[in-house]
Amino acid sequence: MIPLFGLLIGITIGVLVKVPISPWMARYLGIALLAGLDSAFGGLKASFEKKFNDRLFIGGFLSNTLMAAFIVYLGDILGVELYLAAVIVFGVRLFQNLSAIRRHLFQARHWE
Repeated sequence: MIPLFGLLIGITIGVLVKVPISPWMARYLGIALLAGLDSAFGGLKASFEKKFNDRLFIGGFLSNTLMAAFIVYLGDILGVELYLAAVIVFGVRLFQNLSAIRRHLFQARHWE
């Protein structure tokens, strides 16, 4: 529950604080946000499955974010919209994690 609480606090702060973002950084921030959400929902799923490992979570968060930023950077250098690949991958993983969390909650409450 702590990761979900932290996520909600972070989203609230992000919505309330208005920070100007330059257009060239918007893609990097968007990919970092997707990578962070993917890690947060993956950690929540692992917590429900009693498999959560904080070191694995931190390592996954950092490596996902750095790899996504590298893909965007490489795309900028090559002049190709490579960030779309990361958007698709993280989007699919987000929905898979969300689906697994929903299934777990339904099974735990015998709603299925």
